[in-house]
Amino acid sequence: MSKHGRVLVAMSGGIDSTVTAMMLHEQGYEVIGITMKTWDYANSGGSHKETGCCSLDSINDARQVAVDVGFHHFIIDIREEFGDYVIDNFVDEYLAGRTPNPCVLCNTHIKWNALLKRADALDCEFIATGHYARIRELDGRRYISRAKDGLKDQSYVLWGLSQECLRRSRFPLGSYTKPEVRQMAADWGYTSLSKKAESYEICFVPDNDYRGFLKRRVDGLEERVRGGKFVNAKGEVIGRHKGYPFYTVGQRKGLGVAFGEPMYVTEIQPETNTVVLGHVDELVRNGMAVGQANLMKYAELPTGMEAVTKIRYKDHGTLSRLRQQGDKVEVEFLAHVRGVAPGQSAVFYEGDDVVGGGIILNSSLNGAAGI
Repeated sequence: MSKHGRVLVAMSGGIDSTVTAMMLHEQGYEVIGITMKTWDYANSGGSHKETGCCSLDSINDARQVAVDVGFHHFIIDIREEFGDYVIDNFVDEYLAGRTPNPCVLCNTHIKWNALLKRADALDCEFIATGHYARIRELDGRRYISRAKDGLKDQSYVLWGLSQECLRRSRFPLGSYTKPEVRQMAADWGYTSLSKKAESYEICFVPDNDYRGFLKRRVDGLEERVRGGKFVNAKGEVIGRHKGYPFYTVGQRKGLGVAFGEPMYVTEIQPETNTVVLGHVDELVRNGMAVGQANLMKYAELPTGMEAVTKIRYKDHGTLSRLRQQGDKVEVEFLAHVRGVAPGQSAVFYEGDDVVGGGIILNSSLNGAAGI
């Protein structure tokens, strides 16, 4: 009988999930590996070779580790549920003039649900992934905290996990740096894996061309939206664009028009196929409204709570004042913030701890946007 119980480990074939499985095995868990087939890149019409967690090579790499160590490994096909939810949302958000974050959505609604469902079927008490994050507990509540390796920390993409998910999840890599993980892989004899390149693209857009993906996914999209207007803050037409879904708030490069000075996308108006451009100071916002909020550290936000708010993965964060209204949060930035993009995730931190997060609904120049 295992020392710590049975754990289902999500294995992509990469170094992080492999080391996760090896670590838990050595700690005395009964490990069962599972690889999830989420997407067939050949179906997207892209020109690049299939890579990453859904490729045959990656699936074979994950299985080989299980064979080497001697634990069970399963491959499950979740392409239908992944496509119906994550990809449809990705397309719908761009068509609504917003900028989606599919990795957050996938973690919250697809991967963890799929893992827990299979864990129950296999009598696994826990599930584990190779994410760089830590789980802590306060007054009976579980919450995410930043990883030891600040450069690899993935706490931002895990804000949507429920208390049940957190109770059953294990993140063994949260207390290690990436170089330490690479060394562990090499020490276990996986020298080639320790040098394996990492992929940072969206798994179903491995060529990083989301515009091409939208064109292939939505029949006639390019023809429907071509020739829209670029306007300034006064509504004056200053150029023509290729279609509002192909632009994001904060974008400067790739506008396709030379203005003689740097111009940025400050707003997208899908109803009229209009993209508003402005100077960098016109990106500044003082507040925003956040919906679909999931609170972790506290059941309810303390009155007048201040936290550091991140509005994108690489954002350093801004001190903010939070006010909860049901499943929505009003955010007042205590310093000016540029490039608040509706559709992206906002995550609130108290020190290293994730208080909670949600989806940006809108932004405001004068305090928090109305919700």
